[in-house]
Amino acid sequence: MRPIRPSSASALFVLIASMAGGAACARATPPDPRAVVEQLLSVDREFSRRSAGTDLVSGLSAMLADDVVVPAPGGLFIEGKPAAVDALRADARSVGARISWTPVRGGISADGQHGFTLGYMTLEPAGDAEDVPLKYLAYWIRKPEGWRVVVYKRALRPPGDVSLATIAPAVPSGIVPPNADAAAVARALASLDKVERDFSNEAQRIGLPAAFAKFGSADAMFIGRAPAFMVGAEAIGRSMEADAVPGPSPVSWAPDRSLMASSGDLGVTIGIIRGNAPEPDGSVAAFSYFTIWRRASTAEPWLYIAE
Repeated sequence: MRPIRPSSASALFVLIASMAGGAACARATPPDPRAVVEQLLSVDREFSRRSAGTDLVSGLSAMLADDVVVPAPGGLFIEGKPAAVDALRADARSVGARISWTPVRGGISADGQHGFTLGYMTLEPAGDAEDVPLKYLAYWIRKPEGWRVVVYKRALRPPGDVSLATIAPAVPSGIVPPNADAAAVARALASLDKVERDFSNEAQRIGLPAAFAKFGSADAMFIGRAPAFMVGAEAIGRSMEADAVPGPSPVSWAPDRSLMASSGDLGVTIGIIRGNAPEPDGSVAAFSYFTIWRRASTAEPWLYIAE
């Protein structure tokens, strides 16, 4: 594992990734956005179905892209599928275990090439150990071989009832051809990078709870520490008030890498959260993160949709 580094060719990467497989789609009648997001959800469900019949490592790794990025403890990232597989094998809970999951929400970009899913997982350990409940968040890109996860995280969740009913998806008003204007894509990508930095800067001014309420959408979903995902930026902000330090945020952050659909309406920022002051032992706290952002059009502001 190693700290993630910025990519100087990120705009070109986004354009190439977003256009993959897009030519045929551009020539055809644009599909219904809800049909596209349902396709993505169906892919996620199918990976889960296959995972239930095999071991955890094989089940999870099947859906990962070769260039997948996974947050790890200590402000680090696992980069690439081989490293992700090694990390899964090194986890004692994975040995002999099975895992399955249910996506409860999805979203797609207007060019139909990027998307996200989130939901609930159950890890079934080997032997007589109790099942482990989890949540997950996945950012997908349509690759030549199909939809694959490029950014991914799992989180433990406390026991408790959760609804597995599908929540209304985050979809654009229509599907458009991939944008071949590299300069326009680069400008949109820069705006995505900027909003994450603005998010952190505003947290220094008004505090974390207020910043989370300000920069999220009304239907944003947050993994949090409760059994179920928290919904809505206002609710997410309020949930942080009990634990928040009064005044400016004690942490700051910035993206080291951003991925975005060519349509400029869905993307993910990836970086590290750092403490603003040293810990008692002199170290600086560091946590890896990623945030999924969405906007209705390139004329609208970015708001986080999943965190």
